[in-house]
Amino acid sequence: MAMPLKTRPAEVRPDTEEVTETGEPIVAHIVKTKPGENAAAKVLEARINGTPIEALCGHVWVPSRDPKQVPMCGKCKEIYEMYRVFNDGLGDTPNE
Repeated sequence: MAMPLKTRPAEVRPDTEEVTETGEPIVAHIVKTKPGENAAAKVLEARINGTPIEALCGHVWVPSRDPKQVPMCGKCKEIYEMYRVFNDGLGDTPNE
């Protein structure tokens, strides 16, 4: 014998603000690369293919905008500076 269906009231959830990764970037990140890998080529490939890339700070995103239009990520900059101290040949600023 089938049980009768019961109707429940709709669940009410509080309004929350969603922040999506597709919104305007707040900061520009420095791309994490492997030795011998070109950061500019990696960003270009990610833009063309729509694939996510990882920044030095751990942020993962699909690049789609000009990073020169926003300030640089403070965490990425700190990490890059630390790499610079331990690695000869790194420039004062990361290549794009």
